[in-house]
Amino acid sequence: MSDTFVPRAKWGLALALGLAASLVIAVLIIAFVWPAATSKPQNLPVGISGPADRVAALEQALEAQEADPFTLVEVSSRADAVSQIEARELYGAILLDEPEVLTATAASPAAAQALRGVATQLQSQLSTAVQDALLAQVQALGIALATGQPPAVAPPAGEGADIPSVTVTDVVPLASSDPTGAGLAAAAFPLTLGGMLAGILLSLLVAGAVRRLAGLVVFGFAAGALAALVMQTWFGLLQGDWLLNAAALGLGMSATAAFLIGMNAVFGRPGLGIAAIVTVLIANPISAAAVPMQFLPEPWGAIGQFFVPGAASNLLRSLSYFPDAATAVQWTILACWLIGGVVLALVGHYRDRPDMRVPSDQLEEPELQPA
Repeated sequence: MSDTFVPRAKWGLALALGLAASLVIAVLIIAFVWPAATSKPQNLPVGISGPADRVAALEQALEAQEADPFTLVEVSSRADAVSQIEARELYGAILLDEPEVLTATAASPAAAQALRGVATQLQSQLSTAVQDALLAQVQALGIALATGQPPAVAPPAGEGADIPSVTVTDVVPLASSDPTGAGLAAAAFPLTLGGMLAGILLSLLVAGAVRRLAGLVVFGFAAGALAALVMQTWFGLLQGDWLLNAAALGLGMSATAAFLIGMNAVFGRPGLGIAAIVTVLIANPISAAAVPMQFLPEPWGAIGQFFVPGAASNLLRSLSYFPDAATAVQWTILACWLIGGVVLALVGHYRDRPDMRVPSDQLEEPELQPA
């Protein structure tokens, strides 16, 4: 039996640790629940075309809502609307000439659902308008029969008039292997976590900046290829060019890992903790991986696109479903985070080199000589 004495922790320390743990849980809940709890359909860029009076009536109806869900952008034709949707400039379009609502489920299932709601409202309005017109015709006919005068409007033909049907067309649908987009959205956090894990392991277990960066390069290539194999080849969550998707996956995870490595090199263990907090509690919740960035409270949705999780999620969605969309900004953002992390790692390395340090005997203040 061991006689080693293990001192008990003080009551104050035990209670403080329990309180600190509860505060950490509260922060985590806020970080992950806040985007979902506060997101709402708002400011979504949607195309609009049709007669001026109908467009004005629709704008007034939308403005009357508590939160204006759409920012209406005039399009010249259906082809123009489709082109802008495929370039990810619009989330959909409302065409009032021949009633049709264009959606792009691949851009955002939530946005597509909001537009389908508009189609339902338009159908109801058209039905009401036709019924009102029929009622007016019947009333005019009754007045004409009573007065013996010809009706001012033509009587309804047959039993009723045809009600125009509002067509809903999904211009860019999701893949059949991920019809709701849940898989692509759910993959965002594991990819972020993978980059963090690599950064932590390389920082703590590998000595030397060059060796860490060599491990970072190997991780980027291997992780990108393996993630593409799982997400595209196996589960079919990604579409499009396999190599481009693998490159985007590898660059995104490498950028996260490089950030952690660089912060650890410059600031030590506190830097590693700061980088992890920024990535998990700030960048990931505002990445808009599951909803359009416009749905998040302003300006957090736009800010989130300049962090690695937001840029990577946006880039993967464009590469998979929107080959006509501009992706230079997302590639640049990820490359900047990667290069920034590498620079920090090298700065920390050269700062700690023995030949860059001032000998301790030179740090002592010289003795004052008597005059």
